[in-house]
Parts: sequence; C-alpha cells; structure tokens
Amino acid sequence: MAEKSVKAGEIIARMDRIPIWSLSYIFIGILGMGFLFTFFDIFDINVSFIQTALTIFHVTSPSSPEIGVLLGPAVLLNLVGYIIGSLFLSPMSDRIGRRNMLMITMAITGLGSLYNALSNDYLNFILARTITGIGVGADLAIVNTYIGEVAPVNGRAKYTSFVFLFSTIGAGLGLWLGLLLTTPPAPFPLGLPFALGGSGFLAVNGWRVMYGIGALLALIGLILRFNLPESPRWLISRGRLEDAENVVRYMEATAKRKIRELPPLPSVIPPLVIERLSYKESLKAIFGNSRYLRRLAVLVPMWFFGYMTVYVLAAGLTTILASLGYPPPEAGIIASFGDIGFILCALTIIAVGDKMERKRWTVISVLFTIIGGLIIALAKTDLPLSFIGSMVLFYGFNLWVPVSYAWSAESFPTRARATGFALTDGLGHIGGGIGTVVIASLIASLVAGGISTGLAVEVFLLIALFQVISAGIAVGLGHNTSNKRLDEISP
Repeated sequence: MAEKSVKAGEIIARMDRIPIWSLSYIFIGILGMGFLFTFFDIFDINVSFIQTALTIFHVTSPSSPEIGVLLGPAVLLNLVGYIIGSLFLSPMSDRIGRRNMLMITMAITGLGSLYNALSNDYLNFILARTITGIGVGADLAIVNTYIGEVAPVNGRAKYTSFVFLFSTIGAGLGLWLGLLLTTPPAPFPLGLPFALGGSGFLAVNGWRVMYGIGALLALIGLILRFNLPESPRWLISRGRLEDAENVVRYMEATAKRKIRELPPLPSVIPPLVIERLSYKESLKAIFGNSRYLRRLAVLVPMWFFGYMTVYVLAAGLTTILASLGYPPPEAGIIASFGDIGFILCALTIIAVGDKMERKRWTVISVLFTIIGGLIIALAKTDLPLSFIGSMVLFYGFNLWVPVSYAWSAESFPTRARATGFALTDGLGHIGGGIGTVVIASLIASLVAGGISTGLAVEVFLLIALFQVISAGIAVGLGHNTSNKRLDEISP
C-alpha cells in the first residue's frame, strides 16, 4: 500500500507541475454547457414568472404583490431540491466518479425543466421546480469539484470562472428570452418593440417555451458530457493508478504542445488511497477532522447569508421592481441589462481572480452590490441610469461566487471533495430559500405603506445587508488557499 501511495503521489506531482490548462479547451465548453443550462434555469423565472402567474395562477394584475408571494415558494422549493441534490446526489461522485454523476445530474435537470413546460397548476409547477433543483444542486457541486481537480495550481479560480462565463450566457438567455417570449411589445427602453408575448400562442404559453428550451439545452449538455475524461485525482483516490496515469500523460502531451518544456517536478506528497469509499466515510473525513470542520463552519454561513442576497436578486429583481411601481416590461429590461455586469464579473475573475486571496473578493463584491442597488433606487425615471445601476448590481452580487466556488472545492480532500462542496453550497442554499420568502414578505409589507424613493433605498439596503454579513464571516474567519497545491491545502 505504501508503494502504491508513493506512485500516486508521483502522478499527482506530474499533474501539479503543469502550469496551464492541459485538457482540450473543448472540455471547458462541455462543462460550460451544463452551467449555461443551470443558470438559464435560475434566471428564466425572473421575467417569465409574471406571465406564468397571470395565465395559470389566476393573478389579475402584472404589478400585484401576490406575484412576489407566489414566487417565494417556487424559488424556495427549487432551492430545497437544490439542497437535496447537493447533499445526497453530488456526494455519490466521491463513490462512482465525477464524469458518471455529471451525466446523471444533467438528465435529472432536463426532465425537471420539461415537467415545468407541461405543468398546468401551481402545485405541479413548484414540484417541477423542485426536481430541476435536485439536478442543478448536484451538478454545480460536481462541476466545481471537477474543475478544481484538473485546473493548474495557479489557475483554479480562473478556470472556474471560464466555466462560470457560460453561466452568464445562460442567465442572459433566461432574461432576454423572457422579455422576448413573455412580455407584450413596448417602445424601447420600456420594453422590446419586437417582443412576442402580447398576442397569439406566446401570450399565454411563452413561459412554457422558455422551459422547453431549457430541456433542450440540458439534452445537448448531456450528450456532450460523454466525451469528458474522469478526474485523475478521483481515479488516484480509488486506487486506479493506471487509468489516472493515462489521463495525466494526455495532459502532459497537451501542455508540451503549447509550452514545449514542463517545469521540474514539485515535491511528492503521497495521497491517501481508499479503494472503497462510502458516503459515511466521506462525512467522517470532514466531521472527524478539526481542520475541515472549522472550514465547514466558515463556508456554510458565508454561503447562507450570501445566497440570501443572490437569490432575491437573481430570481426576483423584475418582481421587486414591479412591486416598486415599475411597469413589468420596463422592470424586465432593467433586470436584463444586469447580465452585462454578470459577464464582466466572470471576465474580472478570469483575469485577476487568482491574484488575491479568495475571501477578500467578498468585500469588493458587496461594495458593488450596495452601490448598484442605490443607483437603481435613486435613478427614479432615469432609465439609462437604472441600466447602469443594474449592471453594477449584478456585477456586485455575482463577483464573489466563482471565487468562492473554487475556495469551497479547495477546502476539502479529494476523497470527500464533492461531499464537502455539497455541504457548504447545499446548506448555504437554505439561506437563498429563506431570503426569497422572508424578504419578499417584508417588501410586500413595506410597499403597502406607499412607494417612495426612500422606500426603494431601504429595499436595496435590506437585500444587501445579508451579503455584508457573508463578507464579514469570510474575511474575519476564512482560511487561505490561493496558489497552493490541493494536497497541501487539503491532505
């Protein structure tokens, strides 16, 4: 066994010395397609839910506060599904492999989206959102685990953000297709002049088409994932050294075509090889080790409070703006411009995400969230300024996410990495669910007292408050992982 462990350490050292992405860039695209669908599913409800509520939930007005109340449980149960998938499905990748579970999770997600497209009442709608959430929760955990295990030491945040960039495309599709397919035409910038949701089939079924597109995207992602290689670190952890060496040999050959000569081997750190691993043993690896338990105690509340802000804005900004008196098409346009900030945040982390410790990004992120919310609140009828505010807001509440994905995956050992990520991200999503219900109810009660600029400022500061708490936890208690070898950070 000792000889096997040394051999495993040598293979990992060979992988750790590769300073660039050494798989085909096509694989980033394949993983990115999964993120594209996942975030399409998260954001497609933002604009389209108003039409859904009017057509099958019998709400009488597009500006009714009742829409926000109905949105809360829909998002909450989607997140409940997310938590179930994250906690109970993604840890299976520690047992049966990252690649196998990535195909299973994408299939579940696509079936959930198809169910959404066919639902005819509130109960079936929220059940479909729950099933979709199960697939999404597991998928996000495994994708981030996989990226962390194959990316170079100095680029884990960078390549996590490359995949995250696809999520911005998915979010943009969810927002803009929602405007195109579920809102009536209106002169820009009050809406889209060419919007199709005002008459005919799409006037009552545009939202169904949205979820049908989601199911199609999931099918494409599933087919592409058959080409993914298994994570060498996972293969090594299960004693499959020959298979792992074949993948690493391919990675070395790919890297040499780009940089000709590889750096010297770093020191060999023999990993723990466990040929049979149960979920119980993965949990024991975390809860039985004070180092990983402390990290869990920091990362869970960081995600919990951070997601309270993220999900209120990601799933509900259009509804929030409509409840503050904006015409729904205008509210949808303002929210949709936010995707530009979303894209810019991914590009920022690609460029400089590994230059600074992960926890410090949470502070920068929350500052932009506050500034963006205040710009929207103070812009009143100045739409160009509202668009800028939306871009800044989306830049802020998303900036910390890809870095923290990398941080969470780095914080646990290979034998329990997917389990550890699932616990932090999955339990953290409870905050997202609570946030959508509690904050929606608070906003509804505030709006009942009359709409004013001061009220809008209060609303956006209230939403940002939870991200402030998240950043305080990360900076005050968080550990350092940037530019360190995985087996040094999490042996």
